[in-house]
Amino acid sequence: MRLSDFEALTRRLAAEIPAEFLEGIAEVVVSPRTLPDPEREGIWTLGECIPIPGEEADSRHIQSRVVLYHGSFQALARGRPDFDWGDEVWETLTHEIRHHVEWRARVLDLEAFDGAVEANFSRQDGEPFDPGFYRDGLGLPDGTFQVDDDVFLERIVSAPPSTIRFHWHGESYEVNLPPGLTLPAFLVVTGAADPPPGELVVVLQKRSAWLGVFKRPVVFRAEVEARPSSR
Repeated sequence: MRLSDFEALTRRLAAEIPAEFLEGIAEVVVSPRTLPDPEREGIWTLGECIPIPGEEADSRHIQSRVVLYHGSFQALARGRPDFDWGDEVWETLTHEIRHHVEWRARVLDLEAFDGAVEANFSRQDGEPFDPGFYRDGLGLPDGTFQVDDDVFLERIVSAPPSTIRFHWHGESYEVNLPPGLTLPAFLVVTGAADPPPGELVVVLQKRSAWLGVFKRPVVFRAEVEARPSSR
């Protein structure tokens, strides 16, 4: 999509957002820049909500500038014929506006979610991460948590079991756990019907202990295969 068309699309979608959510946003603009993640290949910054410095301490006077990066969208769309520019622009635009609304309300839920997304990237790349990050993701009605395309099923146990059972989309499954498993453990599940777009992850956590405040535990990671369970 050409820069001029991208700018027109952004203006049209921004006009659909109720005015009360735009209060304090000085402008919504498009930049031609491409902003790759400095550490993760294939990840781009699509937009930003940039606070505008001011002298007022009252959060109601906080102002922001929302920027969408056309070059980053082009990079993300490259090689993807099914890329939906309208959906991606709308998702990015509303995400950045939500940052502004939460700053004004002094609520940091989205900040926590963005931290969970970053921690999940670390998990996927085999880097150290906070083993409770997924709790800042989207809580689903069935008690699971979603971070981007990955879904996390949490189980609290006192010691590593030999098997674990779980329900997924109305079906029961059982998994044999790897020998030498320690807690906490992140187990990427294969074999379950109707999996999420990303990974289905069973997380085994030990009951919270005050010593955990001072030392981040080593996380056990493995891939396990689920089989249907009649129990």
